[in-house]
Amino acid sequence: MADRSPSRAKTASPSTPSSAPSFSPRTTRSSNSLKDFLWHLNGIGRGTLLDLGPVYQSTVTFFGERGFRVYTEDLLTGWKRFLKEQDERELALDPTAERPSRAQIATEFLKTSLEHKPRSFDAVLVWDLLDYLEDDMMKQTAERLGSLLRDGGVILAFFHSKRPERFQRFRVLDETTLEIVPAPPVAPMGRILQNREMMELFSRFHTSKTYLGRDQLREALFIK
Repeated sequence: MADRSPSRAKTASPSTPSSAPSFSPRTTRSSNSLKDFLWHLNGIGRGTLLDLGPVYQSTVTFFGERGFRVYTEDLLTGWKRFLKEQDERELALDPTAERPSRAQIATEFLKTSLEHKPRSFDAVLVWDLLDYLEDDMMKQTAERLGSLLRDGGVILAFFHSKRPERFQRFRVLDETTLEIVPAPPVAPMGRILQNREMMELFSRFHTSKTYLGRDQLREALFIK
């Protein structure tokens, strides 16, 4: 039987801003993928969920009321901080010293991130994280998430079909509704993935399903 107890989770500091400015109007969107995500999790009971965005109390409460233990790790913020520190380290190197490749840097970052036992989670909220990661980091992150998910577990991920006008985060309001939260940009968007590229990221999963919204945001479910 797989170990159902995740190791320690990294949680954003309570002092970290994680809500829209008070002057920002609330923007919501209906989400068919969220509805199907919840349907797939129905009946699990006391499951575990990993949220790869900032800590939002509404999301934590929503899943907590459904019996889930929620772990949060703002991976994009951590990755960009790591890159900045890496750049500073390289500036201190001798000009003739060999620099690590981007794949090696991604591997090094993941040695101290997403530190959970294999098959620790029933579900992962990836949001649009993968669109903002470099290719090597994106592929390694997808592979790591696959290892963290139990058989039958599900990933919810978003992909932009055009570059968004602003950087945004997401939080759950109810069974079919998400709030889009404007936020200070953490990183530039990397690329627009084609459907085939999206599917290849989780090619070892048994099932995938995509939904295209009017706002050109593609929602995807991947079931392991």
